[in-house]
Amino acid sequence: MASSRRPAVHQVLATLGYGDAIGHEVLGIQRALRGAGFESDIFVETADPRVEPLTRDYRELIDACHPDNLLLHHFSIGSKASRTAYAMPDRMALIYHNITPPEYFVGVHRTLARQCFRGRRELRAYIDRCDLALGDSEFNRQDLEQLGFPRTDVLPVVPDFSHLEEPPQRFVAEQFDDEWTNILFVGRVIANKKIEDVIRYFHAYHSAYNSRSRLLIVGVFSLFERYMAALHHLVAELGADHVHFTGHVSDGELVAYYEVADLFLCASEHEGFCVPIVEAFYKQIPVLAYAATAVPATMDGAGVLFDSKDPQYVAALMDAILSNDALQDQVVEGQTQAVRRLQAKDFSATLLGFVDRILSGPRACPPRIAFDFWGQFDAAQELEELRLDRPSLYQALPVQR
Repeated sequence: MASSRRPAVHQVLATLGYGDAIGHEVLGIQRALRGAGFESDIFVETADPRVEPLTRDYRELIDACHPDNLLLHHFSIGSKASRTAYAMPDRMALIYHNITPPEYFVGVHRTLARQCFRGRRELRAYIDRCDLALGDSEFNRQDLEQLGFPRTDVLPVVPDFSHLEEPPQRFVAEQFDDEWTNILFVGRVIANKKIEDVIRYFHAYHSAYNSRSRLLIVGVFSLFERYMAALHHLVAELGADHVHFTGHVSDGELVAYYEVADLFLCASEHEGFCVPIVEAFYKQIPVLAYAATAVPATMDGAGVLFDSKDPQYVAALMDAILSNDALQDQVVEGQTQAVRRLQAKDFSATLLGFVDRILSGPRACPPRIAFDFWGQFDAAQELEELRLDRPSLYQALPVQR
């Protein structure tokens, strides 16, 4: 007799952050699934304390698993959560946010370089494991296809702009809302974002066109202190005054930075989507961005793209936009139309269509795991308990290869 039980659709990922693009998407997926009547939880290895109550520990997957269930696995870098999800009997769909090439981090964060290398290698193990592999952009879908995934599609990113409706933080507005020109970049201060190029472009513009201008770099830089130190050295070497690093900001502060900005400048060389560009579109700030990886597709014919890294060339583009009000209006209008096209996409219907397609279709190959996988899982859990509850004993354990 067939079971009348409705499958659950859970999500699993290495970490759930607060206020970042993946975090917004994960919570949006959960809302759509629960709204459609599915049981749906979020299983993680780690989470920001502000969103941790919304999650469950990845080890609880063992109790929640079922062959009829579907796991939506957000893959970024390899993790214990990923490997545990791989071993479950549930069906699986991969949601791929891309993995930054490890060479960007070799000189600034060796651990992350190793994680990105291993994540890229580990990703291939899911080629036969997944019923469907979804990129959150066409660029990412093509990456999956090139890796050998036979069934791919696009689950579009539809940014949630609700956090941009917060009242602007007054202190930021008062500090930077003046007669000066504010050049803005929003995003993690990380090597693939090429913040050094943003600084060089600003310095060229500031020197040649507008000495009453400043650069606001809004984004977290924790764990990348070596890269941050190199950026400060570059600022000092260039004598590039009026460069401000804000670090992580609240929603109210982010809104204020967007509202005082005159131009959004992006030099990133590797993006799977780049949500801040679309946020700048939404806040009606002209965007000038380097045409690399997913950025042209994200901009969808709007904004202004450049393909030369010559600081004088980019500075001239900056001045052409900032000194011409009619051109600014034209750019902003194009960006507004791009946001409308993005918002017109029915994210929930697309997601639920993929879920129905997977649950009603043939299964992928069952997971292939090492004979001692669960023994290793139990041993790792015992070691973690020792590390947390009896740290001195954990430190006294012999080093294992």
